[in-house]
Amino acid sequence: MPCTTPAFELSGDDEEGTPIFEDEEGADDVGDAGATAPAAAPAPSSTSSDDDGGPLPTTSSSLPRQQAQAEASPTEDAREVTSEIVPSRQVQRDHPPHRMIGDIHQRVTRFSVNSLAFFSHSAYVATFEPRDVSHALSDPNWVNTMHEELENFERNHVWDLVEPPPNYRPIGTKWVFKNKQGEDGMVVRNKARLKEGIDYEETFAPVVRLEAIRILLAFAASKGFKLQQMDAKSAFLNGFIEEEVYVRQPPGFVSARFPDRVYKLRKALYGLKQAPRAWYARLKSFLLKSGFVMGLIDMTLFLLSRGGDILIVQIYVDDIIFGGSSHVLVSNFAEQMSREFEMSLMGEIQFFLGLQIKQGTFVHQAKYTRDILKKFEMGDSKPMTTPMSTNTRLMRMKMGRRWTRRNFEG
Repeated sequence: MPCTTPAFELSGDDEEGTPIFEDEEGADDVGDAGATAPAAAPAPSSTSSDDDGGPLPTTSSSLPRQQAQAEASPTEDAREVTSEIVPSRQVQRDHPPHRMIGDIHQRVTRFSVNSLAFFSHSAYVATFEPRDVSHALSDPNWVNTMHEELENFERNHVWDLVEPPPNYRPIGTKWVFKNKQGEDGMVVRNKARLKEGIDYEETFAPVVRLEAIRILLAFAASKGFKLQQMDAKSAFLNGFIEEEVYVRQPPGFVSARFPDRVYKLRKALYGLKQAPRAWYARLKSFLLKSGFVMGLIDMTLFLLSRGGDILIVQIYVDDIIFGGSSHVLVSNFAEQMSREFEMSLMGEIQFFLGLQIKQGTFVHQAKYTRDILKKFEMGDSKPMTTPMSTNTRLMRMKMGRRWTRRNFEG
């Protein structure tokens, strides 16, 4: 049935004669309703007829509008259509603006996008180092870290809770909290160590010289193999001690049933004088039994030869870097270490002893430079080709006066 009345025309009672809907999609829906829905007609079906009598499909979204249009028409004249304002069909957001936190009009910068991973990671680790035990116990992240440390004690059978002996004075203990950072300065791990409270700074362990690390990197680059890195979890807890040592229960984790008991150590505890030495002896013994040969000068360097392939292992207390000409040797060594000790495999070496390392011959300390700039609040300073101000006026040096380096030092 043809329609001669415009779709947006109101009834004669409206003096303005302005359209109700401004969007074209809504206009089409109302046009269909005015042409096919008389006042007394029942609710329209899912199809309507065009000029040629063929069926036209009607969208499901237009059905309620057609029904409302038919019910609202007070006359049978199809030319006069009275319609109620139908709510606009705008797509609703999953999160309404009034429920959003923060300024929704603020622009998204590259810094905020790049820092998303940092804030996501910070939900699981604490970025501050507690001043004392009470401060740490107020943070759930540090409490979980302290529980992990005590679980390492139980797993490694470090101590036994016994009655205090009459002739021994138990040693006090203390918690030491430290954040472990990656090469980009992000906190990657919270570390809580329970140390002996007396003479805890008197420790000894063979350490590698920085020159030896550079030589190893150059040797690996010349041979064309990649260096891997691993870390021993709670390394000092793997060393056996021969002395009889008793320690008090750790602060914040005193047994409710036996508050007066003490722990008798089976293995070394962080802070004991013999702890680093016991760990090194345990690790050296394992490597020598596995067929490694220790260096004559550098006692932290171990070499394994199998046929025409070699495997090099460099130790720095609980940090170990290794690499070889055979992928099988490297994989077998990583598996053996994981079976003997609780190790954390870190993949290819990227950050070791303050050095940022790109596999090859490139070594730099950009992280230390950024830390120095941050310390002196110069992290946002603009780089300059010369440290001198452009407005500085230079004067010609007077002849006869003796100048030394101290005249130009700050």
